[in-house]
Amino acid sequence: MAKIRITKEFTFETGHALFGYDGLCKNVHGHSYKFAVTLIGSPLNDPKAVKNGMLIDFGDLKKIVKRKIVDVFDHATVLNVSTPHKELADEMQEKGHKIVRVNYQPTCELMLVDFAQKLLGELPEGVSLHSLKLRETGTAFAEWYASDN
Repeated sequence: MAKIRITKEFTFETGHALFGYDGLCKNVHGHSYKFAVTLIGSPLNDPKAVKNGMLIDFGDLKKIVKRKIVDVFDHATVLNVSTPHKELADEMQEKGHKIVRVNYQPTCELMLVDFAQKLLGELPEGVSLHSLKLRETGTAFAEWYASDN
């Protein structure tokens, strides 16, 4: 059977600050991220199966991505655990703000590496992660491809 790629897109709002950066992004700021997940594989070929003809039900993919990424990062402030903003993060969290602490610089590029790792173990057998695209602004995005890794 032919290999097919399917893509599902997501949006979420996230704030971050780039520790040690020499430009404006050293300040806490936010983005309206657009995130695309592309999977590859052969659609199910079983006329008796309710999901016959599908690589994966888009609803199932949505559940995975929401649980592992969107629900975690949406309306959160993402900070490197090494940032000097640690006290600010602690204070914000104590006041009920959603803080995500990561072991990397929370750039668009490294967020994609993190997202790929979070998704790789969640896909059903026969379905592979092909690529990810994270759009940080209307004119700037990063891409991750399984074939490059």
